[in-house]
Amino acid sequence: MIYGIDTLEYQDVLDIAKEPSKAKLNKKSREQIINSYQNVQKIVASDRTVYGINTGFGSLCDTKISEPETAQLQHNLIISHAVGVGKPVDKNISKIMIIAKIHALSKGFSGVSLEVIERLILMLEKDIIPVVPEQGSVGASGDLAPLAHLVLPLLGLGLVWENDKVIEAAKVLKKHQMKPLKLGPKEGLGLINGTQFILAHAITGLSKFEYLLDLADIAAAMSLEAYRGSASPFKKELHDIRPFDGSRKVAERMRHLLKDSDNLKSHEFCDRVQDPYSIRCVPQVHGASRNAFEHLKQLTNTELNSVTDNPIILSAEESISGGNFHGQLLALPLDYCALAAAELGNISDRRSYLLLEGKFGLPKLLTESSGLNSGMMIPQYTGAALVSENKTLCFPASADSIPTSLGQEDHVSMGSISGRKFNQILGNLENILAIELMFAAQGLEFRRPAVCSDIVEKNYAIIRSVVPKLENDRLIGEDILKIAELVRGRKLLVN
Repeated sequence: MIYGIDTLEYQDVLDIAKEPSKAKLNKKSREQIINSYQNVQKIVASDRTVYGINTGFGSLCDTKISEPETAQLQHNLIISHAVGVGKPVDKNISKIMIIAKIHALSKGFSGVSLEVIERLILMLEKDIIPVVPEQGSVGASGDLAPLAHLVLPLLGLGLVWENDKVIEAAKVLKKHQMKPLKLGPKEGLGLINGTQFILAHAITGLSKFEYLLDLADIAAAMSLEAYRGSASPFKKELHDIRPFDGSRKVAERMRHLLKDSDNLKSHEFCDRVQDPYSIRCVPQVHGASRNAFEHLKQLTNTELNSVTDNPIILSAEESISGGNFHGQLLALPLDYCALAAAELGNISDRRSYLLLEGKFGLPKLLTESSGLNSGMMIPQYTGAALVSENKTLCFPASADSIPTSLGQEDHVSMGSISGRKFNQILGNLENILAIELMFAAQGLEFRRPAVCSDIVEKNYAIIRSVVPKLENDRLIGEDILKIAELVRGRKLLVN
């Protein structure tokens, strides 16, 4: 993969994060970078006024900066904008930010030098990953504060990760015999103006969401087996006459996930007319969430291959001050996907509740000695709490805007908050699905000797490898944690 030249998809970024050597600069990308840098030098020499090159920033855009002061201007920009607060984002999110920033700068419209971009690549290869606080970006004018923290180590400032520890960047640079860089005109602005914080959260969330969408289908299939529900709502003919891509895909998966199940045969002579919605409407609900995922994936891939700083340097004669840094284009779909992820948890909790009711041959609370034992009663409380928490996180951050920079930046996206909330919801969803899988596995104990579909039986065996059948009350909270670890480690089969 070639930075600045190849069209990357979000999975490519995840691959590069695991193995940084997979992406390089080739001759063409170097030429693009050098040409853009030279255009900036020509602008400086011409004394033509261009925002961020020889002017102040934000509301100070009308303040002219002399040529000798342009380098100091860029240094001051970085140190003055590194004002993030809160916990550090995950190290891998910082790594994805670097990859996305390198790719955007390498397209040759930002005026950042080859030396600076090569230093970012070197940091990536040597695992010198900056510490980036999670709060401080309003998602327009780019993710200024997070990106300022991301590039502080270029100046020998800030903090970086060394394995799981946080240390001063200056010490790491000295260890690797790397001197701090001195930024030239436009370089500081090119580095911190952009949407890479929002984008990194979108990429991270998409990776989690893709697996959890598949796992939600598995959980639904296992719950249906335990409940002895009907597979009729998944018939192809039904979904061909309401042909949404997401629901058709889920219906097809459910048919596959339930293939050759003994439990489905119980409906041959049964008098149950139809199942509750949380069983019957899995294709429609899970499918709607899949549609949201596909939309976010499409827009994320577009953003990944875009130039999102300001101004854009087209040539030595033409630069454009525009709004490519504005995060609204990702903020809205991130908010939409947060709702889509929360709904997977919402319907999962309803299926968990069905399995506790004591109907159709299942004992109440999934224990044969309820009263003395609480059985699976209380884990559903935990699931309900997580579902409710996710609902509170669904308020769209992009619905808000607070003017900044003395009104010059009078509409902002808050997309950074959208991205963070999306990932919080996904973290809760992992635990919600773990609880449903625990209930479903327990429910299957009361359907033996009936044999489930092949993939359900394999997942049942994986769950039982870490959590035994519940006979009498025990520290069941530990069971949830063990199954949640299977979910986070992607140990459960989804295809």
